[in-house]
Parts: sequence; structure tokens; C-alpha cells
Amino acid sequence: MDILRFLTAGSVDDGKSTLIGRLLYDTDNILEDQLEAIERSNRKNDDGSINLAVLTDGLKSEREQGITIDVAYKYFSTAKRKFIIADTPGHIQYTRNMVTGASTANLAIILVDARKGLVEQTHRHSFIASLLGIPHVVLAINKMDLVDYDQAVFDKIANDYRHFVEQLAIHQYTFIPVSALKGDNIASRSAEMPWYDGPSLLEFLEEVPLASKGDVNLENSRFPVQWVIRPHAEQYHDYRGYAGKITSGIFRIGDKVTVEPSGIPSHIKAIEVGGQKTEVAFAPMAAVLHLEDEIDVGRGDTLVKSDGQVYVTQTLEGDICWMDNRPLNPDLKYIIQHNSKQTLCYLRDVLYKVNVNSLEKNYTDTSLGLNDIGRVVIQTAEPLVVDLYEDNRSNGSAIIIDERSNVTVGAVMIRSAE
Repeated sequence: MDILRFLTAGSVDDGKSTLIGRLLYDTDNILEDQLEAIERSNRKNDDGSINLAVLTDGLKSEREQGITIDVAYKYFSTAKRKFIIADTPGHIQYTRNMVTGASTANLAIILVDARKGLVEQTHRHSFIASLLGIPHVVLAINKMDLVDYDQAVFDKIANDYRHFVEQLAIHQYTFIPVSALKGDNIASRSAEMPWYDGPSLLEFLEEVPLASKGDVNLENSRFPVQWVIRPHAEQYHDYRGYAGKITSGIFRIGDKVTVEPSGIPSHIKAIEVGGQKTEVAFAPMAAVLHLEDEIDVGRGDTLVKSDGQVYVTQTLEGDICWMDNRPLNPDLKYIIQHNSKQTLCYLRDVLYKVNVNSLEKNYTDTSLGLNDIGRVVIQTAEPLVVDLYEDNRSNGSAIIIDERSNVTVGAVMIRSAE
């Protein structure tokens, strides 16, 4: 059974947590003690029904304010598929948390309040979904019960979004009218909207294909080494394995590989997954690979098959979402982490900043503060083994860490490399 990772996004009070709670409730994925705890909490809706948003508002400050701050992860399953949900915050000051939830998602559900239509966060979150290469987007037009299930309202919002999304790299998007509070078109189709002949949200989530390149890349084989296993025991005298997670592609015994950035070739002699020998391993498996040759391989190196261009570079260009209260400083040293590799870097140039509402590129204001998005040139102290993000999400991204505080301050999607 495959797994669909998706996130919910949108502006404050658009109903993200309620929608997730409704999905869990209507698919019988809430334990009895959880349900009893919610009922005891005295969190009720105006009609006396339980407040399903409590299921995802885990932080005390969230429960007190009625907002989502952290990324709340929930797991559920149906007979057709397993799901991992990231309920991301709607406030603009927590956009960085939304980026965290979106970084591994196969699909984004962007909620819109039917009474308000598209707002700034709709644009911002759609733009981030585009930057992160999320293959599928669902625009869930919520609170249809508050506009009398009016088709004209739905059609106008859908048309407005079509015009906006033409400017983005989002090619697969779907519109679903819902009421998370009432359960309309969530787990089953609603009789309140006979004019809508599409699937319910759950039906769509169960059937959406996960075969596009943006989901799991099985073409460009990359294996960043996390650890060299060399037991100091006589019975394992000749054992030398390289442990890590296959970020993309497929590896088989006998495959020719190159150790980058050194460029030394070898062949795969053996593969282990879960302590068992196997003939083949593929993304996103954790594995141990053994090579035919005794060569110098260490943490931060990458085993690459010659099945697509890979860049070994110290200069790259990428889109960055800035996540720190302190603005980006081109004169400071930062740390870039790309898979298992860490090295010092300068964010040498800010080429432009993006206006998330108009999508215009501002080449004159090149300051980047909290939640700003722009294009930067990065110079690294040591070479990195990278792909372009549009070709391979897993090997085309990196995070920026403040050397002074050891706090993540930026997320980078690599767009070009020298």
C-alpha cells in the first residue's frame, strides 16, 4: 500500500485543522480515548457538535488562541492508501513552518474561505508549492455552507485561481467545494451541491496518481553516504559498508557508480536493506552499499550512477525562503547542509526578491527578511554534488544554517550550478 504525503495550507481561519479533523473523524481514524478527551474539553461548535480542530492544535498556545503555529503531523489510512498529513500554519509569520511541511509533500491542499476568495496567503502558499515542485494542488473552497452552496461563488474563485496559477509552475490542480464543518464533499459527496459532479476530497486523495517525477524520482540514482561501517571485530575483518538513504533512483549489484566529488569509479559488490542482503534497492530506502574497490569514501560523499547529469560545484544559484528574524547578510559566513554534507558558504549575491502577490521580481530591493523569497548566488567552501531542483527534488535542495547560533535560517531550491 503506497503512502501519500500531503499538507494543508491557506490563510488564518480558513478551516485547515477542522478539515483534517473531519477527515480523521469520517474515516474512523480517531481513537475512542481521543474522542472522549475532545468531548470533555468542552470545545464545541455553535451547533453543539465537537470541535474537530482540537485534534491537530497540539500546542497549548494554539489551543488558547485557536490558531495553528507548529506543523502538526497526523497519520491515517483507508482501504486504498496510507496518508501522512502536515497541518501547516496560516499566519504570515509562520510561513517558514509551512515550507517545512511542504518540503516532502506529494500534494498540497490550499484552503480558501468561500466568503473571502483568494487572499495574500493563497498566493504565497501557491507560490511556495510551485517553488517546491509539489506535483499536485487541490484548491479546497471551504465554508460553502456559509454562502448557501452557491455555484457562482465557487466558479468565480476557481476562475480567479486559474488566472493566477498560469504564472506558476503548477500544472496539475483541482477545485473541490467543501464544508469541513458540515462534512460536505470531505469523505463523501454532498447532496447540498448537486451542480458539482467531481470526487469528494477523500476520493481524490485515494485516487491521485503518484507516478510523476515530482513524487519519487527513480531515474537519477543518488546515494549520499551518512556513515562508513567498519566493525572492529575479527569476524568482520573485511567488512566495509557505506550506510545512508537512497534519495533517488535505483541501485543494483554490479552497477557502475562514481564517488563524487572525487570522481573515482567503482562497482556495487553487495547491498543490504534492514540487515538482509538483496539484489536491488531504491529510493527512499535506507541501505548499506558495498563497493568492489577499497577507495576513500566518507560521510558527505555521494555515490552516483551515470543516468543523468549531476553537478559537482562550489557555485550555485537558487531560490531561497528566508526563515530568520535577522535579515540575510551577504558578508556573513553561513553553513549549507545538502543531504549529509555540511560546509561553510557565503550567500554572495541576492539577485532579486519576489513579490508573492504579483509574482514580480524586484531587482532593486535585494534585502531578504523573515518569510521573504528571492534568488541568491551561493559560494561554498567545499564542492557539493547537486541536481537542479526541477530535475530531482531530493538532491536539488539544501538548508542554510546560521554559523553563530546553529539555527536553520533558509531553505534553498537549486536552479543552476557552475
